[in-house]
Amino acid sequence: MASLERSAEIQSEQGHAAPVDPKVGRAYRLTIWGIALGILIFAGNVVLWAIAVSNNQLFKDGVDWVYDVALYGIAALVFGRDERAEKLAALGIGAVMAVAGFHTLYDLWDKILRPRPIELFTLGFSAASAILIAYLIIGVLWRFRAETNPVIKATWLSSRNDAISTTGFALLGLAARLLPVRWPEYLFDVFVAFLCFQASWAIWRATRADAKSDVRNKAETGAQAGL
Repeated sequence: MASLERSAEIQSEQGHAAPVDPKVGRAYRLTIWGIALGILIFAGNVVLWAIAVSNNQLFKDGVDWVYDVALYGIAALVFGRDERAEKLAALGIGAVMAVAGFHTLYDLWDKILRPRPIELFTLGFSAASAILIAYLIIGVLWRFRAETNPVIKATWLSSRNDAISTTGFALLGLAARLLPVRWPEYLFDVFVAFLCFQASWAIWRATRADAKSDVRNKAETGAQAGL
């Protein structure tokens, strides 16, 4: 009996919005810090390289990584801090993804108004590096995909979106820029924006569901205490 009670006590870390096994929590914490710092270092080097060679497209591609740095940085900073912080962080990640969706639509509008010249080297480097990083991230986060914690769920949805969007942009985007028509590229931009908004909505809905569950549990506890 004593061993069962001890195992029940340590089955979840403290300070989480949803139960997290201590081993899972430690592994996720190390993983998410590694992702955030790795992307920051890579993006910084791309920006410095772009400035050195005076390449505007490469500079833009480097700056675009700011969304990933912000997203994984938020997750790394607040994971396990406390329940309220995790829920706010999940909502913050959802907001970042919504902003990314609007930015994608703005970028689409800008591409329609001012068609950009094709730079095969820049396009190839950006596509290859984005695909490699996206699948490395989805690979290291794969083990956490079934976790119910809102922060873990938010980062998993983000990695899923990145893997889909980067692969699509690399294949469809490259073909579209080499073809005489650009509408396939524009259509895919709309699809990526939709994915961002869908993930943002899923995160908000999951966080709201957790909040309602907490209120219901507190009400039931209060009723039992009254009895």
